[in-house]
Amino acid sequence: MPLANTADRYFPQVLSIVRIMTALLLLQHPLSKFFAFPMAMKAPAMFSLIWFAGAIELVFGVLLLIGLFSRFSAFILSGELAFAYFIGHAPQGFFPLTNRGEAAVLFCFLFLMLAFTGGGAWSVDAMRGRK
Repeated sequence: MPLANTADRYFPQVLSIVRIMTALLLLQHPLSKFFAFPMAMKAPAMFSLIWFAGAIELVFGVLLLIGLFSRFSAFILSGELAFAYFIGHAPQGFFPLTNRGEAAVLFCFLFLMLAFTGGGAWSVDAMRGRK
């Protein structure tokens, strides 16, 4: 199985690419809330639930982006996105398509996967593990 062999060989690198892109996509949310980048959003009230969610996303999103404490960061983010879904989206309807919660569900399960797989070959975690 040549395709399976190639996929197995490059899995650690592709895992890093998935981790980096997922973190970059997530970071758009707190950056928009706190720094109006890449678009301006209404700034959340200090110490509100949305403010804390943004702070968690910012801190753990940056850690995940560089691959430092990848498993722990991904686990925290998975829980935060599950919480966001059930607090913000699920009350508006059962199906993620109708309650606009698709991104929260997808992020939640991507982060859950990363909590189990780790950050991949291109991460600070991987560099720290080398002698």
